[in-house]
Amino acid sequence: MRDLASEGAGVPGPAGAAGGGVASAAEPYDLAVVGAGPAGLAGAVTAAELGLKVALLDLSNGIGGQFYRQPAAALGAARPEALHHDWPAFVELRRRLEASGVTHLAGHHVWTLARDGDEAWTVHAVTGADGDGETPVRVRARAVLLATGAYERQLPFPGWTLPGVVGAGGAQAMLKAGLVLPGKRVVVAGSGPLLLAVASSLAAAGARVPAVVEASGYLGYARSPKALATNPHKLAEAVAHGSALLRHRVPLRTRSAVTEVHGGERVEAVTVARLDREWRPVPGTGRRIACDALAVGHGLVPGIELATSLGCATRRTLDGTLALALDAHQQTSLPGLWAAGETGGIGGAQLARVEGELAARAIAGRLGGGAGPAGRVRRLRHRRTRLRAFADAMAAAHAPGPGWTDWLPHATEVCRCEEVTAGRIREAVEDYGARDARTVKLLTRAGMGWCQGRMCGTAVACLAAGASAPEPPAQRRPFATPVPLGVLASLTPQASPSPASQAAPEGGEP
Repeated sequence: MRDLASEGAGVPGPAGAAGGGVASAAEPYDLAVVGAGPAGLAGAVTAAELGLKVALLDLSNGIGGQFYRQPAAALGAARPEALHHDWPAFVELRRRLEASGVTHLAGHHVWTLARDGDEAWTVHAVTGADGDGETPVRVRARAVLLATGAYERQLPFPGWTLPGVVGAGGAQAMLKAGLVLPGKRVVVAGSGPLLLAVASSLAAAGARVPAVVEASGYLGYARSPKALATNPHKLAEAVAHGSALLRHRVPLRTRSAVTEVHGGERVEAVTVARLDREWRPVPGTGRRIACDALAVGHGLVPGIELATSLGCATRRTLDGTLALALDAHQQTSLPGLWAAGETGGIGGAQLARVEGELAARAIAGRLGGGAGPAGRVRRLRHRRTRLRAFADAMAAAHAPGPGWTDWLPHATEVCRCEEVTAGRIREAVEDYGARDARTVKLLTRAGMGWCQGRMCGTAVACLAAGASAPEPPAQRRPFATPVPLGVLASLTPQASPSPASQAAPEGGEP
């Protein structure tokens, strides 16, 4: 594996080193993989083993993505694997990557893709800890595989902006990467199987977890008996997490939600209320639980902005998000652009690895190489079908109910970036006739801040829909990450960009 972040080839040096021009990768690649999580790693190493020249870009300095996030070497973690599930699979992927010829471009924030022809793509990235590098990087490849993962879905409630309230996945990231806890007494709340994993990890690391509060129940899985029967390892995982909670005496409260956070300078307690089948709080059921931190999340949202900015087709998932519409080979609706992992629907690390390998084999076959043994491809497809069925059952079981907006008094801040309250959004809907999130955005600025609606998009869409079924927030953004103006200014426009590349500035060599 060639790590250009350490070699310096194709990576911008100090500010001004390239004279304001564009730093390009040393050579064109057969495949550029965006994202070094389970799907991206599986895709990159498989493609390289099938003879393709591969570049692997990721915004982190290390590999593994969010799932296999690891502590910095300076922290001296003796057993980082103790914080992870399915660690041997990552160790094997890491070994294969180190033995491959994959060029690893660490610390690269990809902000857009451009199609330059039938088999020509340009991947634009900026470097720096927060993508604040002043010199852009341009990587050219014949095909692109998107493995950009997902981010947490948050539903607001009174007090959710207090210090001490963190995302459930954020709490897990703090523990895995920094070996720190968000607090001493941490309530874990929201919906989805991630809650069990987070709570068991926090308890094992020494935190007191007064309760795990699940807004849905687990009986919904019973509606998909075939998916359960064909994925016994998923049941084993649930039993393992449940046993850990029992060992640490962590109570599990289903059909309940945190409807308010209390505190002055930081979290001091939360109110937990029972929910009806529509996720409406049941009057008189509120109970106050003392804590100094709250880890909360209501599932994950596929990170698909790079694809949707090019016009790729999407599909609505069973839990109300948008995922990329993919064919049997993991290809998007745009030829030459593939996707794997959470971009096609939330399904977990094992499914991500399967889809990454399937995509790589399809790409190798398309680019003139071989896809490998036909039997291997058939087995991968069968496994994908089985795992995707479970993912669908999981999405249906934990889909947010329409009544959750009853948690929100008018004064509750919904858009944190622009400080837009639920009352202002309701005013836009009831008094000014807004019927969708885009119109609400124009009237209130909700979603116009730094996160570009990633935090508040679901809530705004639900409030805008009123009694109707909300449309998933549109994931079309011209830039997938913030880009310094100097980067855009350094790009020379092409004479005749293709229709698919007009979503973002393009450039030839300076």
